[in-house]
Amino acid sequence: MDILDADRRAHGEALNALVRGHCNNPFALLGIHRLDSGERIVRCFQPGAVQVFLVYAGGKQLAPMQRVHEQGVFCAVMPARKRRYRLKVVYGDGNSRVMEDPYRFPSILGELDLHLLGQGSHQQIWKAMGSQCVKVHGVQGTRFSVWAPNALRVSVIGDFNDWDGRRHVMRLHPGNGVWEIFVPDVGHGTLYKYEILDGKGNLLPSKADPIGQYFEPPPGNASVVYQSAYAWKDQDWVAARSGSPRLDQPVSIYEVHLGSWRRPESDPSRSLSYRELARELVDYVVDMGFTHIELLPVSEHPFSGSWGYQPIGMFAPTCRFGEPDDFRYFVDCCHQAGIAVIVDWVPAHFPRDAHGLGRFDGTALYEHEDPRKGAHPDWGTLVFNYGRNEVINYLIGSALYWIEEFHVDSIRVDAVASMLYLDYSRKKGEWVPNENGGNENYAAVAFLRKLNEAVHAHGATSYAEESTAWPGVSRPTYSGGLGFTYKWNMGWMNDSLSYMHEDPVHRRFHHDKMTFSLVYAFSENFVLPLSHDEVVHGKGSLFDRMPGDNWQKLANLRAYYASMFCHPGKKLLFMGSELAQQREWNHDRELDWYLLDQPGHQGAQRLVRDLNRIYSGTPALHEIDFSADGFEWLDADDKANSVISWIRRAKDGRFVVCVSNFTPVVRHHHRIGVPVSGRYRELLNTDSEIYGGSGVGNLGVTEAVNVQTHGRPAALELVLPPLATLILEPLDESRAS
Repeated sequence: MDILDADRRAHGEALNALVRGHCNNPFALLGIHRLDSGERIVRCFQPGAVQVFLVYAGGKQLAPMQRVHEQGVFCAVMPARKRRYRLKVVYGDGNSRVMEDPYRFPSILGELDLHLLGQGSHQQIWKAMGSQCVKVHGVQGTRFSVWAPNALRVSVIGDFNDWDGRRHVMRLHPGNGVWEIFVPDVGHGTLYKYEILDGKGNLLPSKADPIGQYFEPPPGNASVVYQSAYAWKDQDWVAARSGSPRLDQPVSIYEVHLGSWRRPESDPSRSLSYRELARELVDYVVDMGFTHIELLPVSEHPFSGSWGYQPIGMFAPTCRFGEPDDFRYFVDCCHQAGIAVIVDWVPAHFPRDAHGLGRFDGTALYEHEDPRKGAHPDWGTLVFNYGRNEVINYLIGSALYWIEEFHVDSIRVDAVASMLYLDYSRKKGEWVPNENGGNENYAAVAFLRKLNEAVHAHGATSYAEESTAWPGVSRPTYSGGLGFTYKWNMGWMNDSLSYMHEDPVHRRFHHDKMTFSLVYAFSENFVLPLSHDEVVHGKGSLFDRMPGDNWQKLANLRAYYASMFCHPGKKLLFMGSELAQQREWNHDRELDWYLLDQPGHQGAQRLVRDLNRIYSGTPALHEIDFSADGFEWLDADDKANSVISWIRRAKDGRFVVCVSNFTPVVRHHHRIGVPVSGRYRELLNTDSEIYGGSGVGNLGVTEAVNVQTHGRPAALELVLPPLATLILEPLDESRAS
């Protein structure tokens, strides 16, 4: 009996398991191995081959391999002193190819990587997991690695192996459940998925790479090997943003859904690409005076109607608008134009799509097994298990990936309330209390604190969409807060929109809705959001929610926008708000840009542009947003006239006076107490004819006289335009300081 025949007999059962696809340790069988006799033997699995040769010595020497299994297992003795080899595979049609054997290469995951992955503390998880184009022993290829600790077998499949899961079975690192393989001659642009057998040997639906950096479009949804070749030009910008956040700087955010902002005139059925948006959208945002762009989630997602809020690829910009390097170009152009980039980021839940994270290795790996913890009843999605170190590593790794690899300046964390409360949107009996019997999700709290510490350590900021009274959302973790930089002020948004929806004749009965927000305005670092959530699901547009005829709707909207820009807190407007868009937002079509042919809508856009200019250029409107030192009521109690007036102050004491008249009545001789006498200039009058208003006002300048009013030494006697907001500044700076 020769060596090869003896080897076949000794490994017959393992060979049968291999060709059936049930071998979970192929590196113990395939590749080069030393026998007890001291000789070395090479085994390979090449289904479809009629003959295989060992190739060595520069490709000139060939040695035929013996078929030891009818399904395509070949074997040969490795000559003495030969160290490396390749395979020449001959197929039934006479074609042949010379290839590297993936099973001759060692693991290239280092001990430190494996240790950090096991701990769940790898700061650059995307460099250890997923697909990486690398060179091993002088051979170019791709290293694939994936976490699937409860799988019986994991294979990488793609065009390079005819999507045959028996061909590239991966190596298991049992200490942390990571599977890995280096596949030679596979590189940039290769489509792949993972084929997984669960612990019982059942074949699962093929899975996309959880850390895939690029995806093919639905319905294929395969991951794509991607190697960036982008050369950044924003080094000065990135260097300047390091350090503590500057809370005294203006923040005016233009929230955008990239697919429906604008469509090409030549083809309205398609969206603009990242590179087209880098020209058109960035130029528009600069012209409009916004300081930030916030993107509805651009993480890869299978269903466009989710707007990105049900992501599959937490490390991949959606392919809908181009490649990852195209998105890098978009961010780079934003930074070179002086615009910061915020991306909506969704760690609260993920969809059940078969190729995604759900029961990834046949078990509840990323989610909770118990549906009372692991499923969202509202959205039909699954909830991340924040108590698992590997899941925390995955999520924080995703956030840091967007910051490091795409240079984004901020993440806005979606649906924070759903993470904080175990009983979120659940009835009695549908949720599990924490160990103290409460509804707080301690694991999610710990995750959010760790996330925000990591984000700030990398020079970025974070925003929380959090709609409850949870304390300290935007307070430091060392003082017991969650550590976000900013929190959306959902209370202000709900109250103020409810007030504006009222007919002006009834607003006197709802006056507190426009003043109550100042009771808690400085308890958090608030952003005032008029977001996409307010113009969907039957709510109508902001324009449509204003009372009255078209003129009054536009006037109400202008007065409202200006009062928002004068209110403490950073600002956010969803795209189309600046146009006073009349219809509800539809993600399948562009904004109604044709409205700008109408003077009233053109005036609304001009107002937003001027508000941004005044807001950014007036320190009193942005320097002290999060302290009562920057705000003072002048008259908050004029319910009868639906008028409110207040002061905003800068650090040096300079101030502006803000007055809103929320009725269509012109109010002559309306007296307001102010700190100093002298001339005051109208910085803004939303009733100006240039905005589509009636032109009522104070002729640009008015005088404050020394008459005590509202407990102050001087008084302005104003003409208050109908449904309008005024911003006035004292001209005599020495007397105003």
